[in-house]
Amino acid sequence: MEQQDGRGLTLNLERFGAPDSDVLHIATVAVSTWTDITQAIAPVVGARGVFALYERSLHLTRSQHPWLVPSQDGADIRTALAALQTLLAQQDSATAAAGAAAHLQAFYAVLSSLIGSSLSDSLLRSIWENSTNGPAGLDISR
Repeated sequence: MEQQDGRGLTLNLERFGAPDSDVLHIATVAVSTWTDITQAIAPVVGARGVFALYERSLHLTRSQHPWLVPSQDGADIRTALAALQTLLAQQDSATAAAGAAAHLQAFYAVLSSLIGSSLSDSLLRSIWENSTNGPAGLDISR
């Protein structure tokens, strides 16, 4: 199994859809990907851990995409994903795709810094490879 790192991640807007594609499709694919991520890593870090990683990556992404606002106090990952879908749907397609992809890239970087890229890849590879929509904005292959 080839080891990946943050440099191996690339923004891939085609997997979200072309810049002129339906923003609702982009939002749905992004949230679906986050749902799959949650299911894949919750057994390792717990539901609160997933939410903490989600929020941290969102915080890191906000410098480039200020419209990606953090969840309200007391929120959980389900509430956060519902809010993310709404935020993405309010953007134009290119902006939504770029923000969603940047958020996923930041998440991968944070997760990899905590558990290593090899374990991160192992946990997430099935999501990228088996998704009917492709890896929703990320391509971890080189």
